[in-house]
Amino acid sequence: MDFNLSDTQQQYVDMVRKFVKNEISPKAMALDKEHVFPISIMKKAWEMGIMNLCIPDSVKGYEVDVVSTALIIEELSYGDTGISTSAMCNDLANVVIVQHGTEEQKERFLRPYVDEPLFASFCLTEPGAGSDNMAMTTFIKKKEDGGYLLNGAKCFITNASYADQFTVFCKVGKPTSNFMACVIIPCPPEARLAPDADVHAGREILLPAGGKIIIGKPEEKLGQTLSNTASVTFEDVVVDEDQIIGDRRRGFMYMVDVLDYARPMVAAIGVGLAKRAFDVTLDYTRERRQFGQKISDMPVARDMLVAMWKKCELAEMALMKAAVKVQERAPDRGVYASLAKNVAAEAAIFCATEGLHLHGGYGFIAEYEISKLARDAHIIDIYEGVREVQNMIIGREIA
Repeated sequence: MDFNLSDTQQQYVDMVRKFVKNEISPKAMALDKEHVFPISIMKKAWEMGIMNLCIPDSVKGYEVDVVSTALIIEELSYGDTGISTSAMCNDLANVVIVQHGTEEQKERFLRPYVDEPLFASFCLTEPGAGSDNMAMTTFIKKKEDGGYLLNGAKCFITNASYADQFTVFCKVGKPTSNFMACVIIPCPPEARLAPDADVHAGREILLPAGGKIIIGKPEEKLGQTLSNTASVTFEDVVVDEDQIIGDRRRGFMYMVDVLDYARPMVAAIGVGLAKRAFDVTLDYTRERRQFGQKISDMPVARDMLVAMWKKCELAEMALMKAAVKVQERAPDRGVYASLAKNVAAEAAIFCATEGLHLHGGYGFIAEYEISKLARDAHIIDIYEGVREVQNMIIGREIA
C-alpha cells in the first residue's frame, strides 16, 4: 500500500483543510453552544464539491474515490464531527442507489444533489431495532394496483428535519417478514424548507402520490449538536415499483454493502476528532506551566501525549487499509471496515478523555474545546454499529 497521496488527493486535503480553518474552526464552538444547524456552512461545502462524494461520474461529471472520500471526511471532522456527520449522511443514504440502482434511478434520485444543496436521510434504526436490524417493523405492503404502501417509524435519523429524500430499509409484506427492501422516498419541491425555517416543533410532509411523512422535533443530544437528528414516521406512503432499489427481497444484502462503505467513513470522523483532541491538548500543555515547567515537559504528561499520538496514527492506518479494501471491493472489506471503526472510535474517546484530563479543571469548563470534543466522541463508538457488533462481525470472519 502506498501511503503517499496522489496530487488530486493532496489537493482535496489542502482545500478542505483551508475550508475548515476559515469557515468551521472559528465558528464551531459558538454554533455548538447555540445548537444551530449550520446551513450556510453546509451550502459552502456543497459549492466546493465536498458533499455527495459517492455520486458517480455518469451523473456528477466526476468521481471521488473511496480513499479520497475518507481523507475529505477526516479533514472535515477535524473542524467539527457534527458537520462531517451531516455531510457524510448524504452518501450514507445515496450510496445504495449508486451500488444497486438502475441508470434511470441514479439520474432521478441523485441528479437533484448535483443541482442543489439538498440533504438526504438514511432510515434504518427503529425504536425497537438498533443493533438487531432484522427486528425492524417498518414494512411495505403491495396494493391491488401493483404499487406499495409504506408504514413504520424510524429514530435517530441524521438530517431528518432538513431531508429532501429518504432512503428507507423496510420489511416486505408484513412486519415479521424475513425479506427486506430498500425504497427511496423523495419529497416534493414545495416541501423544501426555507433557509430560516424553524424545525424545532417538527414538521409534516404531505406527498402528492399519497401518504405523509412526520418528522419529530430535533433530539437534544450529549454531543455533535451541529448535526440534526430526529425521528421519522411514514404513514401510508405510496411507493411505486421504480422507487424500490434492486430486488425487493435483497435489502439486507444492500444494507450490508452500505455499512461496509459507511464504517470507514465513521472511522474517518473518529480519526479527525482524535487528531483535533491531540493537537488541542498538545498546544495547551505547551503553554500551561506547573511546578516551574511546561506540562508537556513532565514525563507523566509526555507519556500520555505519546499514547494519544500512537492512537491517532494506528487509527489512521486502519482507516486507510479499510478504505482501500472497500475501494477495491475486496471480499474481506467488511472485517476491515469494522476494525477501522472500532480502532478510530477508541482513539477518539481515548484522546478526548485523556486530553480533558491533561487540561485539568479547565477541561471541565465549557469554553475549552476539549470539553466539546469529549462530548462529541462517544457517538462515534455507537452509530453505524456499536463496538460489540463490530466485534461480532470480526469474530465471525476470523473464527
